[in-house]
Amino acid sequence: MKIAIVGAGAIGGYVGVKLALAGEAVSVIARGANLAAIRSRGLKLILNDGTELVTRDVAVTADYASLGPQDIVVLAVKAHQVDGVANDISALFGPDTVVVTMQNGIPYWYFHAYGGALEGRCLESVDPGGVCLRHIPAARVIGCVVYPASVLEAPGVIRHIEGERFPVGEPNGSLSPRVRAVSECFTRAGFKAPVLENIRAEIWLKLWGNLTFNPISALTRATLVDICQFSPTRSLAAAMMTEAQTVANKLGITFRLPIERRIAGAERVGKHKTSMLQDLEAGRVMETEALLGSVLELAHVTETPVPALETVYALVTLLGKQAAVERQRADAAAVAPPA
Repeated sequence: MKIAIVGAGAIGGYVGVKLALAGEAVSVIARGANLAAIRSRGLKLILNDGTELVTRDVAVTADYASLGPQDIVVLAVKAHQVDGVANDISALFGPDTVVVTMQNGIPYWYFHAYGGALEGRCLESVDPGGVCLRHIPAARVIGCVVYPASVLEAPGVIRHIEGERFPVGEPNGSLSPRVRAVSECFTRAGFKAPVLENIRAEIWLKLWGNLTFNPISALTRATLVDICQFSPTRSLAAAMMTEAQTVANKLGITFRLPIERRIAGAERVGKHKTSMLQDLEAGRVMETEALLGSVLELAHVTETPVPALETVYALVTLLGKQAAVERQRADAAAVAPPA
């Protein structure tokens, strides 16, 4: 199959290497140092046992139009970056192209094929002005939940930490030929990609932990085990999860795990820095709106009080603003002429 990976970072690069080595016709959209490295040396994946896999059999470009229509577009940029690439992605679309979305948090297409009074609603927190809905039609979307952890160790070099599960599902819950084709394609590459009839429930299950532990870790610089073993932050996590569960329940979502079991699972991960803390430390924009802002928007829609979520959202949003100011100062200092 012809597959374009939009965003060859930690997850996109991981997926791209495995798909290419499985024989798929993979193309990669990249830029800057990543683009140059992949052009020069291909994509390298370092597995968690130290094995190195390299593929040079990928087309790499910054020009979407040069690739032509694809069978599958893997959208692997972060949620707050989707609107920035949305206008270009249409160059990859043929009549039957599907878009596999790999963003954390509530996706921009959440209310597509939803039914009822909320059908087609635009979530302003993750898709301001409906840019994504206009340029990446929700009718093309196959939802996907990303469980693996990996890091972009250097341009063109991805280190896999753990996990291989990418559940997929149609927004309307159908077991369509196209979602089965995506599942089979990913399975051939060595991933676990079951087709789920309720992909939204799986999105919420992952988000349940992300919306809690990510912002707490960014605010405190603490790892998962630190948060879970400190009674006040463990209690805060439980309060945030309880509020989010109430919102999800009002939207017809039920969780298959109790809160304490979900927290215990995070505790077992150990001294792991969440993605939001990693982004903060690396000077990158945090996924605040996708992980928390979207849930606050849904809380408003469902008229659900969420005081703990609102408090943490306010704090982590201010943290992000302060970090942005510090980045601007650092950038200005780096280009300033010597006194």
